[in-house]
Amino acid sequence: MKHSLFFFVLFCFFLAGCSVLKIHPPLKDEFAMQRIPSCRYPEFSDDMLCDGLENGILQSISYLKRLPCSRQFKFGKDSFNAAHMIKSMEHFLNFIQTRPSKDEFNKFIKANYVVYKSIGGRNGNVLFTGYYEPVLQGSFEQNTEYKFPVYARPCDLTTVDLSLFVPHLNNKRIIGRYTGRAVVPYFERDEIECKGALKGKAEKIAWIKDQVDLFFLQIQGSGKIYFDNGKTINVHYDITNGHPYRSIGKLLIEEGIIEKSEMSMQKIRAYLREHPEEVKTILNFNPSYVFFKIEEDGPLGCIGVKLTPGRSIALDRRIFPLSALVFIEAEKPLINDDGKIHNWITFSRFVLNHDTGGAIRGPGRADLFWGNGPYAEIAAGHMQHKGELYFLVLDFDKRR
Repeated sequence: MKHSLFFFVLFCFFLAGCSVLKIHPPLKDEFAMQRIPSCRYPEFSDDMLCDGLENGILQSISYLKRLPCSRQFKFGKDSFNAAHMIKSMEHFLNFIQTRPSKDEFNKFIKANYVVYKSIGGRNGNVLFTGYYEPVLQGSFEQNTEYKFPVYARPCDLTTVDLSLFVPHLNNKRIIGRYTGRAVVPYFERDEIECKGALKGKAEKIAWIKDQVDLFFLQIQGSGKIYFDNGKTINVHYDITNGHPYRSIGKLLIEEGIIEKSEMSMQKIRAYLREHPEEVKTILNFNPSYVFFKIEEDGPLGCIGVKLTPGRSIALDRRIFPLSALVFIEAEKPLINDDGKIHNWITFSRFVLNHDTGGAIRGPGRADLFWGNGPYAEIAAGHMQHKGELYFLVLDFDKRR
């Protein structure tokens, strides 16, 4: 098997034009954000109650305490170890428990914390989108009503750590399936959903009613499924089939079906509901497929902590420090009694870097977790707004 894997890795380099196997070097983390002088600090204010922030910070601390104290976290060109990150979090937590005024907040941060700003995308801004926790009705058995399976990780899916063969490919891996003589790309979405490629290869965690619901469950990465017997399970992202994510929203814009200014998850759902004959073609445009596992609690972020609604954010884990304290400036929707958005307003708040996502790449992308329920679904489905992203860490000179 080792020889097959080795030749497969070499073969990858001859397939540089193949999007499944192409390796894109990430932006170096020292360039993803820049330390800014205190005169350029934003005005720190928070639109939410402190309870959620306290919980989010405690989740970050629980993650950090599982790590060696010497583990390094990069903030631009600077580096801080896990022990210092814990001190930074605890110092901030102790302060917010005094319920300070906005002026006290800003004085405290200027006196104690250094701030780093994300360089953003090409225009210098960060594009904020949102995600939420779907709650779906399911069945443990397939029947005429519940026809679409939620799959666990297949037994023939394997991962290859490329750094074992080419040392400079650190943290690079490919996902495929072992055929007995070689590793080949794993089945694409349409092979899984339309051609029975997983028959006998993957456990079915549950069955749900709607194929589009299953698709968006995969996009969100986690959710709850409840059953007629009163039981509820938390399903959480385990692994993908290794194929690149392709946005069906972008497809519908390029095809002239939905205007870019009107694009939202709700618009996509409405179009698919009105054109059931196109559902398979549109969904299969995205070859990526997510496999799930059951967790006792959820939803969980990539660092293994429970996400805090409104306080957990997903960023590119390759370039931004996991668990870090972040300050964001973006826009959120105001909802009418009939569940319609009537306005977007600017907001700012402190969040924690608890998660990541397949489509969240580079310093110009951020995905805010809204929780579950009607508002969360509306906000997550429509949020596509530019804003600012800052990271805070206790100044070395203020260590205690």
